[in-house]
Amino acid sequence: MAKPFKTAPFKTTLNSPATQEARQRFEENLLKEGLTRQQVIEMERSLAKFANTMDSVVRIPFTNQGVGADAALSTVPIAGDVAGLLLTSYAFMLGIRLGVPAKKLTPAVRLALIDLVVGVVPVAGTVMDVFLRPSRRTLEIVRDHLQVEYGIQETTHIDRPFMHEALQKKQRQSKFWRNPVVAWIYLHVPDILGLIVLVLLALAVWTLGSWFIGLFATQA
Repeated sequence: MAKPFKTAPFKTTLNSPATQEARQRFEENLLKEGLTRQQVIEMERSLAKFANTMDSVVRIPFTNQGVGADAALSTVPIAGDVAGLLLTSYAFMLGIRLGVPAKKLTPAVRLALIDLVVGVVPVAGTVMDVFLRPSRRTLEIVRDHLQVEYGIQETTHIDRPFMHEALQKKQRQSKFWRNPVVAWIYLHVPDILGLIVLVLLALAVWTLGSWFIGLFATQA
């Protein structure tokens, strides 16, 4: 049975010496870290799931911008911010396990420390947590590293990690779910539903506004 979402390890499929050399380098890098491509993809997906939980559980449809557990924790003075930093360290550990040098993760660590300091400021700290997203930054650093060092270009497993994991299970059981159109629709169900909710809210606001305007016009 074909593996779901299997793609070429790098963009070019030409069987040139340069391509063969790149493929060999990717394999050697994986071997050096004691990892396989599948393990890397699964670990990166775990990191993406964690980043989504911390930084964008509720997000704007078809984007990665949203609000997560980190912002919720910041509403608890000091203790919540410290807890957020400790939880974020899990993302750093996953990055190290994937072979990312510690120095590459420095920007994300710095962002986490800034998040901790800013988070102690009431209200403003919670608002800033929506934009200071160290776990998401860690995921971006890891993504760049995996592309360069392991030749892993596919991103479906990190764009919507929870849905991707569920879809993979379905694909192992039925050929229906391996249809590209069906797979795309399934992966974007939360975005589609979110978009529908936004449209309904906009219509409700417009209807309510029109009613108020009509009411005031009648009284006038």
